Amino acid sequence: MSKKIVQIHQIGYVTLIKNKKSKRLKLHVKPDKQVIVSLPYLSSFKTAAKFAETHTDWILKQQKKIDSGLTLFKKDSIYNTKYHSIKIIQKKCEKPVVKHIEEIIEIHVPESADMGDAPLQEYINHIITEVYRFEAKRYLPGRIRHLAALHGFSYNKVTIRNNRSNWGSCSGKDNISLNLHLMKLPYHLIDFILLHELTHTVEKNHGKRFHEILGRITEGKSRELSKEVKKYSTYTF
Repeated sequence: MSKKIVQIHQIGYVTLIKNKKSKRLKLHVKPDKQVIVSLPYLSSFKTAAKFAETHTDWILKQQKKIDSGLTLFKKDSIYNTKYHSIKIIQKKCEKPVVKHIEEIIEIHVPESADMGDAPLQEYINHIITEVYRFEAKRYLPGRIRHLAALHGFSYNKVTIRNNRSNWGSCSGKDNISLNLHLMKLPYHLIDFILLHELTHTVEKNHGKRFHEILGRITEGKSRELSKEVKKYSTYTF
């Protein structure tokens, strides 16, 4: 696999990836707005870049859809997590500062700051994400250990990651990866995701037996819970 990053007017950076399995040019805008062009191995990067350029309007439209679903942090906003209350406050300060007193976290931003400024938005996003990471490490390992013992599952190890594409995963070696954004979900949906990944320790695919096991340990509510999870996003706070 060979890769190249190019900059295209209006779009910005575009990642071009040669893939031996690709039979034609494919364009994809990821949830983080990153633009990917997959191309056959014998095609040229120049052709792929031109392909992206000719689809500028479509790309911008997709990115706009993504933007409409992202959280825009505003002054005086309050975000309540499982263990903390995060407040964004504009104060007389030269640069953003974080104040942490027990369960209260205050993000102080300069009074003169433009709340729509991308670097400031990214800074606030980073702080809130790290709060969720801390809470995930505090809660999830113990909770999945409890559920595994309760239902007779075993696994190798658990890791906490900042993942935008899924809530969790289980490897062939029974290593379970959990998304820190799980902490945004109600507790009963967190349990559902943990049980889903634990079920993968005995059934690696989503076949009939997988759904039978998951249905049994969720008291027949697996489909209902799966639909409920889809109402939540890893991208919004």
